Amino acid sequence: MKTRQHDSSVYEQVQSSERFQELKRRFRAWTFPMTVAFLVWYLLYVVLSGWARDFMGIKVLGNINVALIFGVLQFVSTFGIAWAYSRHAEKKLDPIADEIRHDIEGKSE
Repeated sequence: MKTRQHDSSVYEQVQSSERFQELKRRFRAWTFPMTVAFLVWYLLYVVLSGWARDFMGIKVLGNINVALIFGVLQFVSTFGIAWAYSRHAEKKLDPIADEIRHDIEGKSE
């Protein structure tokens, strides 16, 4: 039976490994800039809605105004980011995570 000390030492070894550090670096290199970009995009919408009402109220087509287009684009960008992250994870993160998991499972047998 495994002891708690054994489990924690495995996790400590994994966390200090180069492959895990590479996994964290790749995750952060994509996630942090994308998070900042999305927050800026979201806050732009909020700021324009509050302080540029005339601009946001410009009718583009019929009763469709700039604010409505920006609002719909918020949803589109959210789904786009989720799709892009899925592709990034599949190509750049999952192979390393699978390798790390395989190594851990091999050591625990």
